[in-house]
Amino acid sequence: MRRLRPAEYHNSIFEIDLGKLRRMGKRAIMLDLDNTLVRWNDPTPTPALLNWLAEARTHGLQPCIVSNNSGARVREFASRVGVPFVSSARKPTVKGFAEAMQRLGVRPGETVVVGDQIFTDILGGNRAGAYTILVVPIDRREFIGTRLVRIVERQVLRHLQRRGLLTEK
Repeated sequence: MRRLRPAEYHNSIFEIDLGKLRRMGKRAIMLDLDNTLVRWNDPTPTPALLNWLAEARTHGLQPCIVSNNSGARVREFASRVGVPFVSSARKPTVKGFAEAMQRLGVRPGETVVVGDQIFTDILGGNRAGAYTILVVPIDRREFIGTRLVRIVERQVLRHLQRRGLLTEK
């Protein structure tokens, strides 16, 4: 259960205290794409997201998208928001996170991973040695495989909450 536990849990990325992360010595923020930054398969960033990414940069946090999605989907979105990316990351393996850290020139202790899925983003981020933040998915619409995994994920969330190991911040 330790590897499935995020350090923080929020309703959205907009609740994350970016200043606190920087004070903790974090320099990079790896972001899942679908249902973390935008609705599933949505190619258009919102003005609020663009402002949030700019704010992250002002706090000294380098954003990078790390997604299991295909190169074309991630490349198009990343170019629209002006951030580097790693596609086909194979989360929860460490591969994509390690590639992003190397690209940004940061160590695991300087890295934050933010995502909406415990079994990909949080497990992978924890395995990579990063500080992990779970956010509530933006929308219920998502890939069919993800919907099936959500059934087990809800049980894990309830278990963590009952044990006092997962609290919204």
